[in-house]
Amino acid sequence: MQERMRITDQLHVGAQPTEEQLKQLADDGFQAGVNLRTEGEEEQPLSPQAEGEKVMELGMQYLNIPVSMQNMRPGLVSQFREQVAKLAGPVYVHCHKGKRAGAFAMMHTSIEAGHTGEQTLQMAEQMGFECDVPELIEFVKSYIDRNRKQ
Repeated sequence: MQERMRITDQLHVGAQPTEEQLKQLADDGFQAGVNLRTEGEEEQPLSPQAEGEKVMELGMQYLNIPVSMQNMRPGLVSQFREQVAKLAGPVYVHCHKGKRAGAFAMMHTSIEAGHTGEQTLQMAEQMGFECDVPELIEFVKSYIDRNRKQ
């Protein structure tokens, strides 16, 4: 698993964990896991259902919101934000490599903080997020600007 990235004390993001890494997350005190992967993605050691069973077996809450670049829409981000807010933390959010997870986590925290889309992109860059997907960058920026608290 690539390095976990701390967005806030309660929200961390990263890449797809293995079963052993899920156990490590539980041992590290994580209370919930959020999987943004869709069923059947490549390099998926556990299906979303199998991962959910393992996460719950480890005593954590589990949430799967399948997100791909083809189905990414504002309603999925809103669903993510509503459901993550109800989870006990700390929460580990992942996708394949961490880009979707980072984008969703940054949108959530930036909207709560009242940041603009441009401010969010600058913060993400400073934190080390690298995104080479122009559609994702534009989606993040426009979603935040439409939904941020003023």
